[in-house]
Amino acid sequence: MSTSTLHINLNNLCQNWRDLDAQSAPHVETAAVVKADGYGLGSAQVATALQKAGANSFFVALPSEGAVLRKALGNAAKIYVFSGMMLSDAKTLHDHKLIPMLNAPEQMMRFRTELPDADFGIQLDTGMNRLGMEANEFAPHRDSAQNAQLIISHLACADTPDHPQNRAQLAEFHALTDGLSARRSLAATGGTLLGAEYHFDLCRPGIGLYGGHPFTNAAPVATLSIPVIQTRVVAAGETVGYSATWVAQRNSRVATIAAGYADGLIRAMGGGDICLFADGIPCPIIGRVSMDLITVDVTDLDHVPDQMDLLTETQTIEHLADAAGTIGYEILTNLGARYARNYAG
Repeated sequence: MSTSTLHINLNNLCQNWRDLDAQSAPHVETAAVVKADGYGLGSAQVATALQKAGANSFFVALPSEGAVLRKALGNAAKIYVFSGMMLSDAKTLHDHKLIPMLNAPEQMMRFRTELPDADFGIQLDTGMNRLGMEANEFAPHRDSAQNAQLIISHLACADTPDHPQNRAQLAEFHALTDGLSARRSLAATGGTLLGAEYHFDLCRPGIGLYGGHPFTNAAPVATLSIPVIQTRVVAAGETVGYSATWVAQRNSRVATIAAGYADGLIRAMGGGDICLFADGIPCPIIGRVSMDLITVDVTDLDHVPDQMDLLTETQTIEHLADAAGTIGYEILTNLGARYARNYAG
């Protein structure tokens, strides 16, 4: 193998969707967030698998992502666009039957002028102060919100179940939307796990589908195999890598593998507890992660394989994220375009 390969288990992806779907009441729809190219795993493949598993509604960040999805899913699926309707979006939204989540008064006016007969949704800000209409902005549009396909907001602290902002945002969402006939959604992955009072009519899990926290029971979806380019013997006292940060304490055998931070393997994860695996045997990363290369101590192997595994069923995106001081989202969505993708299931 000369190319690093990202192995994507679509069966586990769909099982994660089913498990999250089972967390909600029977009347609540479970959608799927597939923005950022399906969190880096291929939106068309991911969404097609989830559609077969039972998902009917999908969320993307941008109209261009929605256009790709419409081609893959056909006309039956509902595709919502979080960014709403920006200046040049009308044609893409119309041609691909996408539903913009209108998030500002100027977007509401633009939509009424350019796409008056199309479906729309509304996004409200209930305390995150990131995207969506606040109470005073929404008030003049409340009557027309009855015709929205969906009204949503987003929780800022759902990953921390006892954070007081969760209940504050829940109360604000009720205050803004109670009495409206439109369907409502407040819960992403974290909100889905908070319980039924956060579910309303639709839950829209994202990271949990792909094996990330806060859905700690998620099955791993992505594993990563990287080819070995070269091995060498390093004598005790010699150093490896930039800035000579690793010094051999014994005569060592070092393998250099073909991936680095240009492939989304964040530089900061080196020097911690992260290993590469050969036939299940852990081999520590040594020295610094560089742009295209990582060095690994393979002294204790009886042979050096052609490839080694970085993401496995036991060393997940969350382990890499902890080592790099970041979150699983960043690891997953940054996995490099140079990887070949192998889909199973």
